[in-house]
Amino acid sequence: MNLTTNKPDTTTEYLVASDFDQTLSFNDSGYVLAEMLGISDYKEKVTGLACATLVHQGAELAYLLRHDPAFRSVRREHLIEAGKRVRLKDDVKLLAEILNEGLAGNRFHFFVISAGPREVVCSALEGIVPPENVFGTQLEFDPETGEIGSVLRVPAGYGKVAVLQELELKLQMSPDRVIYVGDGSSDLYVMHDVNSRDGHTIAVSETKSIGRIANRTVLCDNAVSVLIPILEDVLKWDSHQIRELFTSYGLAIQDWDKIRTDWITFHNGCF
Repeated sequence: MNLTTNKPDTTTEYLVASDFDQTLSFNDSGYVLAEMLGISDYKEKVTGLACATLVHQGAELAYLLRHDPAFRSVRREHLIEAGKRVRLKDDVKLLAEILNEGLAGNRFHFFVISAGPREVVCSALEGIVPPENVFGTQLEFDPETGEIGSVLRVPAGYGKVAVLQELELKLQMSPDRVIYVGDGSSDLYVMHDVNSRDGHTIAVSETKSIGRIANRTVLCDNAVSVLIPILEDVLKWDSHQIRELFTSYGLAIQDWDKIRTDWITFHNGCF
């Protein structure tokens, strides 16, 4: 269904890019894979890498897959199986369908950019997002043993910025028509980049570091909730039009609390 509310005279195109882990899903693909392999100290391994600043935030799993003995048994089929076990947020498929259909004459190009292994993300989003629209960590497998031989590319940190800018160039997309959705510290670089070039950023978690720089924060278990700031801030729809759109897809907004949160800490100073 494609509502014609506020339909413009000419079609405007937008690039919508989203993180995957804990943005379109409820859990981290690394934890799912570790659980499959019986690795109980995955959290400690990731924390250790983060504290040592050996890799960009978000690239910890890629590092472990290549260098940690506990992950040496991982093959392509394990990554695909892990993707099937990832729990997606509600209505991820509907979100993709609405964006692909377009809104009020506007066209949206939807991509997923994740530091997780591409095999995992593609498997989790099978039948929802085309594989060519998924950018994840690219791994090279040994043709004889099936082991991970090398890590070719990791879209983490500035790596996400590079992928997004490549998409902008490919689509000939103006930077102010770029919308990015993310949840955590690994999205800081790309959100700063999008904001600096007049794009729009949406956070889907209460992480302070990301909330400080995102244009909007939306907290909901349903993936289509990220459409609200797109409709309000980008397309300039009012709340009645937004509710009407969701109702047309069988979704009724029950609670919509618009709250600005100020994070404040006081301490006694010296006078």
